[in-house]
Amino acid sequence: GHVICFDKTTTGDAIIAALQVLIAMWGEGKTLNQLKSNMSKLPQILKNVRVKEKTEPMNNAAVSAAVAEQSARLLGQGRVLLRASGTEPLIRVMAEGADAELVSSVVEMLVGVVSKELA
Repeated sequence: GHVICFDKTTTGDAIIAALQVLIAMWGEGKTLNQLKSNMSKLPQILKNVRVKEKTEPMNNAAVSAAVAEQSARLLGQGRVLLRASGTEPLIRVMAEGADAELVSSVVEMLVGVVSKELA
């Protein structure tokens, strides 16, 4: 994957991402190990849905409504992200959260909606 710092550039740039981490370390006066100690990994699922043409998925009302509905199911304990691939006619459907079964269910529901609406 890529880390994109939109306030600095519009593309994935490892040097800029590394500099941003160093700035955060310096600003907080902490080591990277100290900064990451408060982070926890959550189950995450990413599925690609092939579509007819590259499109912004959130411009589709049914997809947008489904994302809002499925995000609400996570009860603030996760997140949902749909985005168009930058290189292929794909919609990337990702969800993460504390409950792996719920995350899987959310992704499958959204894959179904995207397939129906955009594929």
